[in-house]
This record gives sequence, C-alpha cells and structure tokens, in this order.
Amino acid sequence: MADYAVWAPEKDKVRVLVDGETYAMRRETGGWWRADVEDNGPGSAYAFLVDDDPTPLPDPRSTWQPNGVHSASRRYDQNSFWWTDQAWTGRTLAGSVLYECHIGTFTDEGTFDSAIEKLDHLVALGIDMVEVLPVNAVDGPRNWGYDGVGWYAVTENYGGPDGFKRFVDAAHARGLGVVLDVVYNHLGPSGAYLDRFGPYFAGSNIWGPSLNLDGPWSDEVRRFAIDNALMWLRDFHVDGLRIDAVHALRDTRAQHVLEQLAVEVAALEAHVGRPLSLVAESDLNDPKMITAREGGGLGMTAQWTDDIHHCLHSVLTGEGQGYYSDFAEADLAGLAHVLTRGFLHEGTWSSFRKRTHGAPVDTARIPGHRFVTYLQNHDQIGNRATGDRLTQLLSPGILACGAAILFTSPFTPMLFMGEEWGARTPWQFFSYFPDEGLREAVRKGRTAEFAEHGWGDVEVPDPNAESTFLDSKLDWTEHEQEPHATLLAMHKELIAIRKAWPELSDPWLDEVAVDVHPEARTLVIHRGRLRVLVNLGPEEVALDLGATVTRILLASEPTASEQSDITLPGESFAIAVLAE
Repeated sequence: MADYAVWAPEKDKVRVLVDGETYAMRRETGGWWRADVEDNGPGSAYAFLVDDDPTPLPDPRSTWQPNGVHSASRRYDQNSFWWTDQAWTGRTLAGSVLYECHIGTFTDEGTFDSAIEKLDHLVALGIDMVEVLPVNAVDGPRNWGYDGVGWYAVTENYGGPDGFKRFVDAAHARGLGVVLDVVYNHLGPSGAYLDRFGPYFAGSNIWGPSLNLDGPWSDEVRRFAIDNALMWLRDFHVDGLRIDAVHALRDTRAQHVLEQLAVEVAALEAHVGRPLSLVAESDLNDPKMITAREGGGLGMTAQWTDDIHHCLHSVLTGEGQGYYSDFAEADLAGLAHVLTRGFLHEGTWSSFRKRTHGAPVDTARIPGHRFVTYLQNHDQIGNRATGDRLTQLLSPGILACGAAILFTSPFTPMLFMGEEWGARTPWQFFSYFPDEGLREAVRKGRTAEFAEHGWGDVEVPDPNAESTFLDSKLDWTEHEQEPHATLLAMHKELIAIRKAWPELSDPWLDEVAVDVHPEARTLVIHRGRLRVLVNLGPEEVALDLGATVTRILLASEPTASEQSDITLPGESFAIAVLAE
C-alpha cells in the first residue's frame, strides 16, 4: 500500500490517477489530501485531478519525471540506490577551492556518467568541491537549469535521479564534495503547475512567478522550498547548496526563510555527521547574510561576491560599461579595497542603481572564507552578449596575473569549468522550450537585456539554436596544447601553494594589506611573510619590498631578486617569501 499526498488547501475535491485507475483522496489537516493505494510499487505512474478539471497534473513534489515536466509523475524509491560513500566525512567550505560546472556542456555527452570520467582531472587540479548548476526537471532538451519547474526531480537530460547519485557517490570516492545550485526565487515559464494546486505564488519577478513566502498559507509554501533543500542534502548526499539570487526572495516575516533554512540544515548536519554548507548568491552587499545567527545574522555559510569579481574584471580588461562603471572608476584602489574589505559598495553611491548601496563588513568578525570569489562564472560569461571568456579578452600573462590574485586572496576561490586551461570555447545563453511562442519571447528578451547592459548592436547568438548549446561545450583536447598546457600547470601550482602555505588560506581580512601603483599598474599583496607581486603593465618594473627576499615560490615569468628588490617582467606575477 502506497501513501499518495498533495497539498491543495482551497480545493473542494482532489483525486489521484495511479496506473490508469482513479482514486478519491481524503481531506486532512493543513490543506493536505491523502489516499492509500495498492499500486505496482516504484515506477508506478500517477497524477492528480483537481476539482472538476480533467487535466492530470504531475505531483509538485515528484522526484521522478522520466517523460517530461508535463507528464505523469513516477514513484521513486530514494532508498534503492546502493551508496558506497559511508566513509565520507564531508568538506568544509573554509579552505576549499570550488569548481563550477554545467553538466550538459561539461562533456560532449552532457551526462552525469560522462562527467564522472572527468573528476580525476579535478582532483589533479587540486579542487575540493564541485559546484553543479541546477539539475532539476525543466521543459525541453537543453537549458542552463534556472528554468526548472520540477524542483524535486532530476532532469532526464543528464541521467535522472540515479545518475546524479552516481555522480555524487563517485565524487565522494575521490575526496570531492558536491555543491548543488538551487533556485527558489522563481519557476520557469513552462510546466509550473503549482498554482493549480494552491497559493504557491505571490506575483512574479523578472524571471517568472515567485513563491508566496509571507502571505496566507505561506507556511506550507516555505516547507515546499525547505524540504526540497533538505532532500538534496539528505537523500542525494550533496555537501552544500548554492542558493540562486536570494535578493529576489520576498519575505517580510519575522524569521526570514533563509534563516529558517539555516536552522534546519544545522539540525540535519548534526544528524548526518558531516558539514553542510549554504552559499547565497546575493547582490545586497548586506553582511547580515553571512553573519552567524548567534550574531544576529541569517547564518549563511558564505555568499557569492560580485564586487570582487567586478573590480578584478574591470582592472584586468579595462571594461567599464553597465554595472562595471563604478568598479572601472575605482580601478586599482578599488581592487585593493575589496581585497581587504569584501565589498566596494558599503553604504556608498552606486551609479548603476542610482542610489547608495550596501553596508560595511566587520572584518574582525566575518572571515574572508565566507566570500566566494571568482574571475569568471556562468553568469559573468553567459550574460555577455557572445558568451566570450576572458581568454578572448586577455593575454596569457594577464590571465595568469588574475589567477594569482584569486588564489592568494583571503576568500574562497572558485573556477568556472575550463578556466584552468584558458578554454577558448564560449559559454553562451541557451535554452529550448517546445513552445514556439516561448522560444521567441526568450530570443527577444535576451536581445533587449543585452542592449540594456550596454552591449549595443552586438549580434547575439540565438539562444534556441542547437549550435549555441553545442558551441558552449568544453573542448577537452585544448589543455594538452599551448598556451593552455602552461596555464593549466600554473593553476595547479597556485592551488598547491595556497594549500601549502597557511598565510594564503588565512581568512582574516584585517591581516591583509595591498600596495598599488596606478601608473605602473602594479600591486603588492601582503599575506603574512609572503608578498604577491603583480605587474599588469607591459613594461618591466623594479619593486623594493623593504625586507630580504629569501625565496620565490612561483613566478609566471623569469624574475630576478636581490636583497629586498625584485625585478618583475611585464604582465607577470611572483610570490615571494620575506625574511622573518
């Protein structure tokens, strides 16, 4: 006997259709409906009939949608998978190096099983945790993942729920943690049937319908999101969640849904006996996001930090259009600021927003490892008009300089797939909805968005074209060729040095100092007795470090040192050890 349940608090009648037979459901407390049905076990097809609507609807909490988001759900047994990671004790975010990847474009096959074959590459690189873009069920054969509507189901495009479990199990066998990207701020435009059951939605945002987190009946809606998060951590053994665009979660209740999530994840963490991380993507520049609950914060483990990216990007590329304008104006002084403060906008004027923005970070209380930072990520590449990577914009020398700043920073560094070898394949925006009207709306919407962000008349690849998707797949033969092989070796050495020298993983921002010379385009970053010297200019420079250099740990170009002086070639970096 199987228990079928669905939440539909304001409906007069709900029935469940199981393997072609219809069964009445009984109303229970809290708006739930239930029925006990003798079915055919796991794999049984089922759907719900609400009131007198003859349309069978998939289960909002369905964990298996093998025939697509519009079709009947299938029963799935979470306990049937044979896990081999019993000895896995987890990974803390602090001290880790992250690697962001999209399963569909990570390999030619675009599946979990083919991604497993590349995990040894990540181990050799020095990665600690793989951050996987959303894997939940979406309408259509290809998508970034942020248009998901079956939040509890793993897309069949990549291999379904068992495929994802095989991926996590294989990662753990290699000592790699897995962070999963989840989206709770909206649902995709096709297959979002939640409102047919109950008051799940409360208006919409620029991406789609948003959840009712604080209105009537919002208790169960919050449970819908939180139970989903707990499912990934518990049933799929993932080690953390990256929560998309939390600034779009509209919640006026006394306890924000993120704090409620932090409370429940802490309880689950104690039960499973391994660290579980919550990483917020937030553009609020609000330190409360990553302040512990005991200190009056929301208790997120970390947050993505675009201010650091924007400063790095503007300094390295010289771009200053759109939201880069303030960062380009701040230049090297702005980069020095974020390397010691985390945020550029900390209660200061934001010309892009046309208002003051953010609040200062208490660097004595908030460690730098709570800021996940990057030179590139899926947004910062894919939301460029042509999806071009830094490889198309910068010389190998400047790419190496950017990597040196990233991996010697007090933050939690993250790479985007292929960045380690300077991949030349673009990563463009792609999707494909079966509905022609939706495809046209996506095409027009992306063009308008790029124009708004200052891209002018650049020709935007058609997001619906299969070629846009295929062009975005990594070319795994590149890293064996030059200059890619040298850049890959450089990344391996930088990560190894970061892990070998505690000064570089020290997260306390008030221990970091940065000297800049705007005219010469140089930075000297102080990390304990280490100095990270970066010459972004084209000409050789001589730098006096004020203390004897005892050792050069790594240099991207031949570098001469004598006593306290180092001569650094153009577009190069060096990491030096000073006498104590």
